[in-house]
Amino acid sequence: MSLRILLADDHAMFRSGLNAALSTQDDLCCVAEVADGQAAVDETFRLRPDIAVLDIRMPRLDGLRATERILTRPGNTTKVIVLTTYDDDAYVHSALRMGASGFLLKSVPPEEMIAAVRIAARGDAVIDPSVTRRLSTRFADSIAPPASSTALERLTAREHSVLLLLAQAHSNTEIARRLGVGDETVKTHVSRILAKLGLRDRTQAVVYAASHNLLAPSTAARALDRDSSDRTDRTVRRRGRGPRRTV
Repeated sequence: MSLRILLADDHAMFRSGLNAALSTQDDLCCVAEVADGQAAVDETFRLRPDIAVLDIRMPRLDGLRATERILTRPGNTTKVIVLTTYDDDAYVHSALRMGASGFLLKSVPPEEMIAAVRIAARGDAVIDPSVTRRLSTRFADSIAPPASSTALERLTAREHSVLLLLAQAHSNTEIARRLGVGDETVKTHVSRILAKLGLRDRTQAVVYAASHNLLAPSTAARALDRDSSDRTDRTVRRRGRGPRRTV
């Protein structure tokens, strides 16, 4: 079944180009194109797409406020990826705080945009590599999820070990190999960790670990960068395309 995508951007040429790129993939389908934030909200509520790709700056309603309205609607299942021309930390902060599943610069190659859609659809987060290195040191305090430090005490010893490996951007398979357990066991541990700590995804796990002094800032920054770039690379490789490496 194809992933259903809504595109919202006030530049018709950009929308058309992105739609054309998405249309090259058998598992992706653009169900609507809109030119302003209010239309993005209205059409998302009407069509219930799997993914809404929203530009930050749009008339009537900007992308951040549109994101907030979409994600706070009761029963919403649409994931949001936020796009911007501007490498602005304040935008990243706001987008992640509102629950966006992705934050990308509009200059990313089409194959990385395609990969980001698939990553968001499966419930993970993707952040442009150009900003991930700054997240842990500049926003650890402000975007750390509202879980107290005592929440860590509710983790079992094994869950604590999984959290540390998760925060270093290891995949479930890599964690399973290191701990000598099965992939399904790791998935169960990850789900319990996120629930106990009030976290949404792996990106928040890195930020949470850094803000609670479980990781050195440099380690957290590398983890965020690896989490974003490696997920994109793995997705692109599965589609037979040459990935852009981030070093």
